[in-house]
Amino acid sequence: MTPIARIALLATLCSLVVPIPAALAGDASVVGATVQALGDGRFRIDATVRHEDTGWDHYANRWDVLGEDGTVLGTRELAHPHENEQPFTRSLTLGIPAQVAGVTIRAGDSVHGDEGGETVELEVPH
Repeated sequence: MTPIARIALLATLCSLVVPIPAALAGDASVVGATVQALGDGRFRIDATVRHEDTGWDHYANRWDVLGEDGTVLGTRELAHPHENEQPFTRSLTLGIPAQVAGVTIRAGDSVHGDEGGETVELEVPH
């Protein structure tokens, strides 16, 4: 193989490898969560999320609070990547209807959406 052909092959291989880290970042997972009653049907939820953020191209961009029927009761938007802060914890204050006895906390990322990651279930202390 000529030196020019080797350089062309190397350049082609490098272009294939560059996008792989974003694909390998995987799904965002909730690895811990707590709920605290604040009164008047309001609750504070703290969720700890883990995701191998690679930068703006692939990062955990939100977590949701789901009712027992799957209805989204609230969403905590995550405005930037957390490459150097893993896992990380953020909070959300929201109203939860009295008839909702439990919630599921799920995370999402900018590539996979809300599919595939670990979730946490919490009892709501009404």
